[in-house]
Amino acid sequence: MAVASNTAGVANAIEPSPSATSLRSLDAVNLLLAGALSGFGPYVAVFLAEQKWTQQDIGFVLTAAGFVGLLTQLPAGGLLDAVRSKRNLVALGATMLAAAALIIAFWPSFPLVLAALVLQGITGGFLGLAITAISLGLVGHAALGERLGRNQRFASTGGVLATGLMGLIGYFLSYRAIFLASAALVVPLLFALGHIQPSDVHFGRACGAPDHHGPGAPPRAQYRSVWTNRGLLTFAGCVFLFQLANASMLPLAGESLVYSGVAFSSLIVSALIIVPQVIVALMAPWAGRRAKTWGRRPLLLLGFAALPARALLFAWTTDPTALIAAQVLDGVSGTMLGVLTALVVADLTNGTGRFNLAQGILGTMSGIGASLSTTLSSQIAGSLGRTAGFLGISVVALAALLMLWLLMPETNPSNENRRR
Repeated sequence: MAVASNTAGVANAIEPSPSATSLRSLDAVNLLLAGALSGFGPYVAVFLAEQKWTQQDIGFVLTAAGFVGLLTQLPAGGLLDAVRSKRNLVALGATMLAAAALIIAFWPSFPLVLAALVLQGITGGFLGLAITAISLGLVGHAALGERLGRNQRFASTGGVLATGLMGLIGYFLSYRAIFLASAALVVPLLFALGHIQPSDVHFGRACGAPDHHGPGAPPRAQYRSVWTNRGLLTFAGCVFLFQLANASMLPLAGESLVYSGVAFSSLIVSALIIVPQVIVALMAPWAGRRAKTWGRRPLLLLGFAALPARALLFAWTTDPTALIAAQVLDGVSGTMLGVLTALVVADLTNGTGRFNLAQGILGTMSGIGASLSTTLSSQIAGSLGRTAGFLGISVVALAALLMLWLLMPETNPSNENRRR
C-alpha cells in the first residue's frame, strides 16, 4: 500500500499544471526576445560600415559570431539537460545580449565588437533551446505542439514589430540607437521571465524525462542513445538539406534585385523578410493543433514541399510582386519547421532525459547547412547566373523532401501504426 501511495504521489507531482501567469509570461518572453534579437543581423553590418569598417573586417566578425553559435549548440543542449533552472540560463543569455548591444553601440572598435558578437553568438547557441525546454517543462509532451505554435506566433509578431521599429529608429535617429533599443528590450524581458514560476517548470519534463522526479527516479538514457537514434539522425539529415537550400535564397534574391537596378530594392527586401513572419504568426497556432490530430509527417511534408516550389518561382521571375507573393511559401516552411522541429525531437527522445542534447544536434546540423548554403549558392550564381543558382537550390530542396518522404517515419505518440 505504501509503495502504491508513493507512486501516485509522484504521478500527481509531475502532472503538468502551469499557472496562467507563467504561460502569459512565456508569451511575453518570446515577443521581447525576438524584438531584442532584431537589433542584430543586417543592422550590425550597416552600422559598422557607417563606422568606416572594411568589408573584410565586417565579414570576419560576423563569421566568427556565426561559428561560435554553431559550436555552442551541442554543449548548450547537454548543459540544459543538466541544469535545473532553465530560467537562469535565459536570464544570463539575455544579459549577455544586452551587453553585446551596448558594446557595439558605444565602443565600435574591432576587438570589442568581436568580443560582443562572440557573446551574442554564444547566446544564439542556447536561448532558443532554453525557451523550448521551459515550454516542455511547463506544459508537458502532450500539449507541446500547441505551446510551440503559440511561441512561434509571439516570436514572429515580435520580429515584425521590432523590424519596423528598428527601421524607424535607424531612419529618424541613428543606427547606434538601434542597439540601444535592443538592450532596452532586455529589461522588460527579464521582468517577464521573472514571472514564470519556477515550480511550474518541471525539471524532468524539461529534459524529456517526465518520470525523472526525486531520488527514486529512473536513470536517464546514456548519451550514446541519442547518437544511435535512427529517427533523430534521419531527421537531422533532412533538416541539414533543408537549410542547405533555404538559407541562401533570400540573400541571393536581394542581390539579384540590387544588381538588376530594381527601384526601391531596400523596401522590397524588407517586404520579403516581413511577409513570411506574418504568415508564421497567423499559421503557427493552427500548425501546433493540427500536429496533434494529423500527425507530424503530413505537416513536415507540406513545409518541405514549399521550399522547392519557392526556389523555382524565384528562378522563373525577378518581378518584385511575384517574389513577395512567393514568400508566402517561406512562411509555410517557417511555420512547419519552427513548430515541428522541437516537437519531433521531443517525440524521438521522450523518456530519455536527453531532449536538449538532441535539440543541440539538430541545431548544429541546421547551422552547418545554413553556413554552407550561402557559399555554394553564391559560387553557382556567380559562375552560371542567378537562374542556375535558384535551380541548384531547388534540386537540394527536392532531395530534402524526398529524404523526408522516403525515410522519415511518423513520430506522433498517438499514432499506433508509426514505424519505429
